[in-house]
Amino acid sequence: MEREQYLAAIKPRMPEKRYIHTIGVMETAIDLAQKYGEDVKKAEIAAILHDIAKYDDIEWMENIVRDENLDPQLIGWGSELLHGPVGAYIAQSEFGITDDELLNAIRFHTTGRVGMSRLEKIIFVADMIEPNRRFDGVERLRKKAQKNLDKAMSACVRHTLAFLIDTKQPIYPLSIECYNDTMNREDSEG
Repeated sequence: MEREQYLAAIKPRMPEKRYIHTIGVMETAIDLAQKYGEDVKKAEIAAILHDIAKYDDIEWMENIVRDENLDPQLIGWGSELLHGPVGAYIAQSEFGITDDELLNAIRFHTTGRVGMSRLEKIIFVADMIEPNRRFDGVERLRKKAQKNLDKAMSACVRHTLAFLIDTKQPIYPLSIECYNDTMNREDSEG
């Protein structure tokens, strides 16, 4: 499929504001992929599909988790976490995508994980810094993304965890593991 076909497929599945966000993530992911030597087409597709399940029924998504033997810890975490792994399932089952790295970029775009690939980091960071995002510190994150992908990833993970702590929300275990991994990598790089 080509870009316009993917965009046409996702548009009816989300509100206009989320579609505009998705376009911003796609453009940002393409820029970061070009900057950091990643496959641009993979970044484009992962970005377009990253939120495909965001507005699906939670009960349906939890059934996908059970039926497809996804991580059972996902049950009860709501759409914010379910839509990544279920989005990867949709990318595979509806769009025939079999590339594991591309699927993982969709799967882990909200939680992160230990040992993320460059493509996974690009989608995680692009989702947070796309041009329509407006929050304190977003410009600092955008600048980091232009200088060093790993440092931008680390800063984005820290920002996410600080937000969750400040708003007294639980933190999914993979996100804590991702944070520890990014901190360990920073420490080893000096």
